[in-house]
Amino acid sequence: MDAGTPQRNHHSQFDLLRQRRFLPYFVVQLLGAFNDNVFRQAIIGLLGYLAIPTEQKALYTQLAPAIFILPYFLFSATAGQVAEKLEKSKLIRITTAMEIAIMSVAAVGFVLQDMRVLLATLFLTGVQSTLFGPVKYSILPSVLKPEELTGGNGLVEMGTSVSILLGMIFGGLIFAVAGALGPWAAGFAVIALAITGNLVSRAIPAVDAGAPDLKIQWNPLPESLRIWRLTRQQPAVRNSVLGVSWFWFFGTVLTGNLPVYAETVLGGTPTLYVFALALFSVGVGVGSLLCEKLSGRTVEIGLVPLGALGMSGFLIDLYFARPLASSAAGLDVAGFLQQPGAWRVAADLTGIGLFAGFFVVPLFALIQSRTSRNTLSRVIAGMNIQNALFIVLAAGAGIAAQSLLKWTIPQLFLALAIANALVALWIFTIVPEFAMRFVSWLLVRTLYRLKLHGVERHVPDEGAALIVCNHVSYMDALILSACIPRPVRFVMYYKIFRIPVMSWIFRTAKAIPIAGAREDPEVMQRAFDEIDAALAAGELVGIFPEGALTKDGDIAAFKSGVEKILERRPVPVVPMALRGMWASMWSRRDSRLGRMRVPRRFRARVEVAADAAMDPFQAPAEVLEAKVRVLRGDAA
Repeated sequence: MDAGTPQRNHHSQFDLLRQRRFLPYFVVQLLGAFNDNVFRQAIIGLLGYLAIPTEQKALYTQLAPAIFILPYFLFSATAGQVAEKLEKSKLIRITTAMEIAIMSVAAVGFVLQDMRVLLATLFLTGVQSTLFGPVKYSILPSVLKPEELTGGNGLVEMGTSVSILLGMIFGGLIFAVAGALGPWAAGFAVIALAITGNLVSRAIPAVDAGAPDLKIQWNPLPESLRIWRLTRQQPAVRNSVLGVSWFWFFGTVLTGNLPVYAETVLGGTPTLYVFALALFSVGVGVGSLLCEKLSGRTVEIGLVPLGALGMSGFLIDLYFARPLASSAAGLDVAGFLQQPGAWRVAADLTGIGLFAGFFVVPLFALIQSRTSRNTLSRVIAGMNIQNALFIVLAAGAGIAAQSLLKWTIPQLFLALAIANALVALWIFTIVPEFAMRFVSWLLVRTLYRLKLHGVERHVPDEGAALIVCNHVSYMDALILSACIPRPVRFVMYYKIFRIPVMSWIFRTAKAIPIAGAREDPEVMQRAFDEIDAALAAGELVGIFPEGALTKDGDIAAFKSGVEKILERRPVPVVPMALRGMWASMWSRRDSRLGRMRVPRRFRARVEVAADAAMDPFQAPAEVLEAKVRVLRGDAA
């Protein structure tokens, strides 16, 4: 196990693939993405097979993406409401049954070799995808625990990315392999895949509707605006939605220009384009899967700035890797890899995808974790509308840059890298929580190796609770934040709250500064009021009842403040303990000068233990102190 990641009882995201609550849904969405791309590539294959003018083929090729994406503008608002109102497994069965009917019509279009039927079917496929989109992501918080959201989203993004790639390859090969039987083979393939998806969907367990009493508004224009406004109610969710839409803009510009880039810049054949796309797709899949490992099974939005930096960095390097058109032509994959700089290009394409996975998976997880269950489907639908708009803008921007500004594709990629860095900087400036989590994630993973005991089992998935823990170092709050799946409002001594650099992190994390009654009674009273308000709002609040850092490594007597909090707002109390922090950086074991050096054991091993939540009426300070002492044991 990677030493920089909290260990959580050896659970893995791949465990979800053995569980009925996730596996059938996962397979259905894989089959849907695969079939969509088989169908679209088979249409392109049929165009090459038909004896029609080149201009007409070009028109159909340009029309197809617009026809597919149009339903997202027209029907996302309705789809979001339907996904909110209906039981989710039932809706998935309905959409997969629709797919069978739609693909049956598509099969007729293939056999008749009628592009008008196929384009009409492509529109209907877009309608079906629009209806499935909101339930695809809104179902996850209902079937996964908070600590599983990042891993579950990582699997979904990995599966989608790989399914799209394999679907494009399979669909592109149908006419090449089947020849004259290609139209029949294409029709059979899309129907068989649709039927398989519907059969698998019947194994998905029932998932309650988010808002069963919702009255559906059928007028798409005002409802689209209303749903889009739902995405903007919370700053972090609003900007996560913006980040996901930007991911689609970025991906559209990159992948939309890869075919010409592979041919004119890399000197390759269409096979080389598929190889380049495969590198990017595999990178996205690997990055998506790594998110759980790097985040320690929390919704770690600190990975988002890391992803943005990596995307821009590798894309800039791609510009310098092959700045001029290749002198070679007609290269297959093997021939290309023998060219100077080829492996650098391959590494850049994979790296862009890898960091794109780091970028987008935590955004999806944050949207799901911070949005109420009775509005999540509509928020996803609003995001889909915005995504579709960004895809159209990306296509237009790419065309304008090349036709009006006469940019080469490497120049377009360089501009995209710079724009990506600027957009990310803007998002992180207006919502500093992203940058704060990145800094705290970097600090904790650089300085410590964490091992967890019972944290995911005993910290409640929702609702108010009070976290109590021993206080050993200035880093305690950051370490606990890195271990607990939900955001925690930490109460901390006001002088620690004011430490340079750390103060910015604490303020952004909405920590609550507190002072002793003799030092500043006004600060103390304000702290108790903020604690009560946070608990009343269903949040987690973390306190260190000793009132100060330990001076000798032992646990000091817990003060009565914890009892005042529980008397005013009785909520479950979760006892936790830090082990191994006394010998680490920023404890009081050393002098002030010694405190600022790296730990004697670089990347010190630290353990975090939690026990079952206690009844607030049976949790006086001395009982909590005894419980935390037992949890900590001898590992100061």
